[in-house]
Amino acid sequence: MFQLTFSEQSLDELNSLHQSEQLELMDKLSSLTNEILSGENSSIGSFVRKGKIFYRLRIADLRVYFEKVDISLHCHFILQKNSLNDFLIRCKMPASDDAVLENHKSFWDYLESLTKNK
Repeated sequence: MFQLTFSEQSLDELNSLHQSEQLELMDKLSSLTNEILSGENSSIGSFVRKGKIFYRLRIADLRVYFEKVDISLHCHFILQKNSLNDFLIRCKMPASDDAVLENHKSFWDYLESLTKNK
């Protein structure tokens, strides 16, 4: 069992959730083990950024981005599924650099895919 820590953004988002959603999120995070993090679990993805391994946990319409730091899991972001910030993190792009975003081909592919689904 890991100790859970939260960034300011993730704590704000956690506090904005309904109590039952908070409990579900905390239950899923607190039940994670080293075996689950290192295994092939369909609800947990991982990627490397700046030498750190980040994990992405899907919980209903939320995406929780965290890293394992010694005996704790530090939640960096709790984001809504398919939000712009979720897209930026998955594409490993800085959220503050709009010019980079506009020049990234996958951004335009993503926007076109949204119009095709309607």
